[in-house]
Amino acid sequence: MAQVPQPLDALAVRTWCGLALQELGRTREEIDAINVYPVADGDTGTNLYLTVESAAAAVEAVFAGYEAGGTQRPTLADAVRAMAHGALIGARGNSGTILAQLLRGMAQVLADGETAHTDAQGLRLALRRAADSARQAVAHPVEGTVLTVASAAADAVTGTEGDCAGVARAAYEGARAALAATPGQLAVLERAGVVDAGGRGLVAVLAALVETFTGEAPRLPDSTGRIVHARVGGVTPLVPGECPDVPADGGGPAYEVIYLLEAEDAAVARLRRRLDALGNSLVVVGGDGLWNVHVHADDAGAAVEAGVEAGRPYRIRITHFAEGDVHTGGAGRPPRERVQRAVVAVVPGEGLAGLYQAAGATTVLARAGEPPASGELVEAVRRAHAREVVLLPNDADLRHTAAAAAEQARTEGVRVALIPTRSAVQGIAALAVHEPERRFDEDVVAMTSAAGATRHAEVVVAELQSWTTAGICQAGDVLGLIDGDVAVIGSDVTATAESVLDRMLAAGGELVTLVLGDEVPESISERLESRVRESYLAVDTVVYRGGRQGALLLIGVE
Repeated sequence: MAQVPQPLDALAVRTWCGLALQELGRTREEIDAINVYPVADGDTGTNLYLTVESAAAAVEAVFAGYEAGGTQRPTLADAVRAMAHGALIGARGNSGTILAQLLRGMAQVLADGETAHTDAQGLRLALRRAADSARQAVAHPVEGTVLTVASAAADAVTGTEGDCAGVARAAYEGARAALAATPGQLAVLERAGVVDAGGRGLVAVLAALVETFTGEAPRLPDSTGRIVHARVGGVTPLVPGECPDVPADGGGPAYEVIYLLEAEDAAVARLRRRLDALGNSLVVVGGDGLWNVHVHADDAGAAVEAGVEAGRPYRIRITHFAEGDVHTGGAGRPPRERVQRAVVAVVPGEGLAGLYQAAGATTVLARAGEPPASGELVEAVRRAHAREVVLLPNDADLRHTAAAAAEQARTEGVRVALIPTRSAVQGIAALAVHEPERRFDEDVVAMTSAAGATRHAEVVVAELQSWTTAGICQAGDVLGLIDGDVAVIGSDVTATAESVLDRMLAAGGELVTLVLGDEVPESISERLESRVRESYLAVDTVVYRGGRQGALLLIGVE
């Protein structure tokens, strides 16, 4: 076991995030299985895991930045702000969004520049602020949920004496007792014979806090709130949407809508009222211009349009509560059968996501500067619900993340092949030759061969002055990268793209794939298509719109 830090400092935050991630990883399936409220879609444990994974990754990035600079460790304020921001941008589902606000509430106290909150009193205040701010973020708070458990944890530490370890223990015990009482507060839990899934996840997070300060993991409750030995299973998982005591009358909204939103406070207040009229399970968390919005609604388009009116929504996720969930499932419906084979791909833009999905792939959207974590890839493999999965990371920097996800999926009984695609255009080439009817090994070999035979390039704008393999570039220069290396430095997007294309086709080629970003006009693709037609015989060109994909232009030559 790693050395356990005693003071409330940046290292304690790092340790807590790591231990919470481990604990949620161990209990994820159990928490998913008892998820019956507000929608029995069996994903609360997974959503909490992904939220904490994003928080932990943000904290690790802060430590890495300080280590790279050769300076001291980050301060407590640095670490908790990173934790809160990471949770905010990575929050998933209803419970994940509430957890993000709990962490933000703690950060507001612990990062207060006017008062040093590095002791037990600071932790008490942080837990109180966390519970209060989370309750305020929910449009219609319901007792018997994670909000009740968070409030109980905050109440339990009021007046406690001792160090941070004592406060953490008191918070955990208060939360555990409140969790055990949730079936008596929420009828749907009592009928199913389980405790609240979100509250169960919060108890796991608080157990990690206890271990952070004491070095010992407390005993954990099972799905009914009874204590079991720490890290030992012993409950029979429920099948989400299949418990005969949970109503499945199709009465809830059809979609879950989540997005990040850049907006002013006044606009968010109006947005809350608008979304509250559209659906339920409304949670809006964040502040300082960045918000995470979660709502269940029948009109997903109207929920997104409300965000557009309020500010700039992005990382939009819309999930249809389709077959097998609480709205369509029932006691007599058999579990959904696994398909034989699926493709899971990371894509850099909404346009490419649509293209991949039309070809049958399950996609994970990657934003510039926000690479997906391994947990997101594992969750995509689970969503694909297949016995065999071909994984396309489409980014050289994601090879280790994808390998970790593949290994995790294999432990869950899924046969996974990782094809080391370094660009979305290589993924397109691989997907074009994918044939699910072939033997798995033959299909993987054909897809790997197609990807490897595709050279890839991108045209981007330099953000800073720097040395490159093509010389010194200045901020604002247009760069043409071929197979990951800068090959052309120019001032005009079209001219740079033409130069890159000429260099790639000098070695031959049969098919050129162009993927245009949002900021690139159609005239550029027309110019490049014309150049290929006039200068290179028997070479075809296909053009796609990639949306907000980071690069101005992606080019593939097969």
